[in-house]
Amino acid sequence: MIAAVRRRIVAPLSWAEALTRRADRQANRLLERSQPPLARWARRGGALAARWSRRIGRLARPAAALLFRGLAQGERRLRRAGVAAARAATRASAVLTPRRAICAVTVAAAACLLASQFVAYRAVEVGQPGYSGLPAIAAPPTVAARTAGQAHSYTLVPIALLAAALALLAMAPRRRRLAGVVVLLGLASLAIILLIDLPAGLDAGSQGSRFAGAHAVLDDGFYAELAAAAGLVVGGLLYYARPCRIRTNLSGRAAGALRRRRPRRASSRAKETRRGSPPRSGAASAPASRP
Repeated sequence: MIAAVRRRIVAPLSWAEALTRRADRQANRLLERSQPPLARWARRGGALAARWSRRIGRLARPAAALLFRGLAQGERRLRRAGVAAARAATRASAVLTPRRAICAVTVAAAACLLASQFVAYRAVEVGQPGYSGLPAIAAPPTVAARTAGQAHSYTLVPIALLAAALALLAMAPRRRRLAGVVVLLGLASLAIILLIDLPAGLDAGSQGSRFAGAHAVLDDGFYAELAAAAGLVVGGLLYYARPCRIRTNLSGRAAGALRRRRPRRASSRAKETRRGSPPRSGAASAPASRP
């Protein structure tokens, strides 16, 4: 038998494959044709962008330089202001010592207590139930307003003056015990405010029978004198405050001792001569042996 040569049978392309191959060839030809003009446009665009960037840089350079100069000048002024603030704080700390600050706070509290005695601390609102639910602008009318001094016959006026005088006298280190009297005066003021002014301020009195819906309320004067009396107590107690002591370890104490140690003075020539020459060793002082 003679073997016959087998031939490869190529199947015909389908219409979809032929269409895709044709589209691929057309796309490749289009890309090859459009590549040179695209490259020219890219070069022209790059040159145009570089030209415009140089022009914009020339125009924006003075503005940028002015901006950075302003920032540098602002930084210098801020640094100068910081140095001036530090110097002012240092000078103020030397003038306004803690004891003086405590005295100023106590005197200010006494002055507030004195001024609050002439301010209305209570009033009676008439027809309050009819104003419920309305905005804060529509407030009920008030009658029978009284000052804080009228409730206790202005007893806190001499107390405030005495507290201010004692606060000034307690600035001396030997008169610090007078601050305890300031604390007692503050406590007495609180007792008068809470035991006399508070019940009298919440009592409508005869106004409750004369007006319908009358209700007694406390005004700003009551809270002002209450805060001032509390300030007297706090100010008097601050006179007894002592600076906080921080415990340091052995290394910190040694470092502080080295900083506080004075440098030794150089010895004079007379002391060096009195000390004499250093002792010689035995080998050097022994005479040389004769041969």
